[in-house]
Amino acid sequence: MDGSNSAIRSAPQSRWQRLTAPIGFLLLASMLTLAEPEARFFRVTGRVPLTFIRFSPDGYVTWTNAPTDVGFTIETASSLLDPVDWQDWVQSPASNTTTTLRLFDPNPPLGMVLIPAGSFQMGDSFAEAGSGELPVHPVFVSAFYVDKTEVTKELWDGVTVWSRGNGYDLGDLGEGKAPGHPVQNVSWHDVVKWCNARSEMTGRMPAYYTNAGLTEVYKTGQVAPFVKWGAGYQLPTEAEWEKAARGGTSGSRFPWADTDTITHSRANYNSAPRIPYDRSPNLGYHPVYAVGGEPYTSPVRSFAANGYGLYDMAGNVREWCWDWSGPYSSGAQFDPHGPATGSSRVSRGGSWRSDAYVARLAARGGYSPEFRYDFFGFRTVLH
Repeated sequence: MDGSNSAIRSAPQSRWQRLTAPIGFLLLASMLTLAEPEARFFRVTGRVPLTFIRFSPDGYVTWTNAPTDVGFTIETASSLLDPVDWQDWVQSPASNTTTTLRLFDPNPPLGMVLIPAGSFQMGDSFAEAGSGELPVHPVFVSAFYVDKTEVTKELWDGVTVWSRGNGYDLGDLGEGKAPGHPVQNVSWHDVVKWCNARSEMTGRMPAYYTNAGLTEVYKTGQVAPFVKWGAGYQLPTEAEWEKAARGGTSGSRFPWADTDTITHSRANYNSAPRIPYDRSPNLGYHPVYAVGGEPYTSPVRSFAANGYGLYDMAGNVREWCWDWSGPYSSGAQFDPHGPATGSSRVSRGGSWRSDAYVARLAARGGYSPEFRYDFFGFRTVLH
């Protein structure tokens, strides 16, 4: 699967053969036939031998390995012609002798992609920020789906119109320069209630409630809601956001693997002097999109997607996450949901107003969930 494609519109075909891997790597000779003439190949690298059992058209791979408590890296490439440009796809711990992992979903929910289960190193590996981005620590995140783009004004309006007749108080909230631009000027409370409305509108169970018994759907007011994890549309946790934003890369500063610098050809951000990894020839706001008055947002999909096929993970609008803002744990974590309480909610990603420092993958922000900003938007996840 090529994450840059909007959908797989024909039934995928696959070729695979059973191999016993030496210490080093196992090549999964699998090609998906897409509507476009593109392919995606995978291989598994590791420190111990493994035997490849099966690779199914719906994206599951199974292998066996004698030692346990080891880790493997799944890499991907779009071509096997020399030179092959292998890119990290996901890090997979193997705690049992048989491992089954879903690498992709050829038929994900509309407008979303599957982020495969696996581990990554969360935090600032460049040691160029404050203590809030440290320590770098391993985090395992279960598989989830995420919107390819930030929620657009068009999608926001469609759900909001439905919500007005179904008990929600979203009113006329949410602004956007055009239907295909991200919605902005939305608070954390606004977007959480909107997620519930989107869930109900599409026949899914809402995720956010005003009581611990999870019987009163959060539709009005401003509360710290209770969560039914695994239900309908939700904000990503901070860990989910960073894992998705990295696009399978390991130790990168930005959501692309080929360089640790940024320019206006990569993202919609505010270029500032004296930031060594900001290489834009134009200082200030984006020269194409700084028109028509603020906010200087750009249409979603205006820049190349990351390795998972996600757009604007380093600019356009900052994105609300679920978590209360707080310090990192020093140890390994499994599907963390952040602190139990707090006064501010986490935001991630850069924005048209922010500089390259804020556009870094590890950059974190904490903002009052009641406030609205013209450089804040969001995207949603499903589990």
